[in-house]
Amino acid sequence: MLILPAIDLRGGRCVRLVQGRKEQETVYDDDPVHAACRWADQGASFLHVVDLDGAFTGGSQNLDVVERILRTVPVPIQLGGGIRSLDAIERVLASGVARVIIGTAAVTDPGLVAAAIDRWGAGRVVVGIDARDGQVAVRGWEEGAPLSAIEAARRVKRMGVERVVYTDIVRDGMLTGPNVEATRRLAVESGLRVIASGGVSSMDDLSRLAALGDDGIEGVIIGKALYEGTIDLKEAIERFGEKQGSGVRGQGSG
Repeated sequence: MLILPAIDLRGGRCVRLVQGRKEQETVYDDDPVHAACRWADQGASFLHVVDLDGAFTGGSQNLDVVERILRTVPVPIQLGGGIRSLDAIERVLASGVARVIIGTAAVTDPGLVAAAIDRWGAGRVVVGIDARDGQVAVRGWEEGAPLSAIEAARRVKRMGVERVVYTDIVRDGMLTGPNVEATRRLAVESGLRVIASGGVSSMDDLSRLAALGDDGIEGVIIGKALYEGTIDLKEAIERFGEKQGSGVRGQGSG
């Protein structure tokens, strides 16, 4: 299972929100490069970076920070947050990012996903499906969409998508454990490779997700649990993760 440390960017700093709420922000590092270096040193083979400002405003706001991380840390990055046009995707990928995550636009402009895959391939285009009580949320999770998570997954699968990040918003930042059953169901019913996100808090959580590899769960994103110290990244990778470098080789595969 690929274990991806999360680095959420807001105002140029490394932060965590609770259930995506702007007013519930904790700053963990004034320089996100420090966080990236820490996770790389502990064995991370892929980083999950989110531009929260971009998610809220609809345009990348922290690409300069992302580029500093890329120059400093020899670990591939997948980036999401406000990437809603082909020009934006091209700019992000040209910066050196390995994979882009399309969230809101996958719902509001589905043709964008198909065009992106046609141009860059399914290995570099990931869809983010963020759900609250099973229903998709968009625009930084501030708006609901009349679409269930499973319906969204099936729709993007028909467009050629092979991999999604599935986040249970209610669990995100809460350290209450991931929604394992909903994540498994999404993978099984869509046939997609799924990276689980939201609520991961313990080695037991990782063990439960790792057991679902045959069902399509290929990875997990860990955020607050790393910053609060409830999960040790090095130990997690040793017990449940891929060997160093496997995530790098896999980023371009479809």
